[in-house]
Amino acid sequence: METNKLLEAGANAPGFTLPDGSGKPVSLADFAGKKVVLYFYPRDNTPGCTRQACAFAGAFEEFQQIGAVVIGISKDSTASHKKFAEKYGLPFLLLSDPELAVIQAYGVWQEKKLYGKVSMGVVRSTFIIGENGVIEKVMPKVKPDTNAAEVLAYLKGDK
Repeated sequence: METNKLLEAGANAPGFTLPDGSGKPVSLADFAGKKVVLYFYPRDNTPGCTRQACAFAGAFEEFQQIGAVVIGISKDSTASHKKFAEKYGLPFLLLSDPELAVIQAYGVWQEKKLYGKVSMGVVRSTFIIGENGVIEKVMPKVKPDTNAAEVLAYLKGDK
């Protein structure tokens, strides 16, 4: 299976429409004119993904103050997202991409090695998309515990 190449800063962000936890379709175009923090993560309710989501939730008010939208995407079902969001009080959108359409469009479906076993999976990555729909910054292979803080620092100009 071939590995998609991660999109790079300066590329147009691929548009998409995916269902949220309640099944309502959400499009990237809905947020035109706003900064969008789009983060891809492997799975709901796993330790790293939970810490990452809770860190974004903890900083959610700051993201709102600077006018940034936070969206998490994984291949989990809408029902899984709904439970995950309710369990941890996640205030931002979680979108379901079971067909991997958006995950592959952004190039985050890649070969991963775990305990010597190679499999395909989502590489935890974050994209910051500018108001004009162009990818401003790509953060590949982010750490769950520091990702939200790094994104905030970038958005606030503490580059």
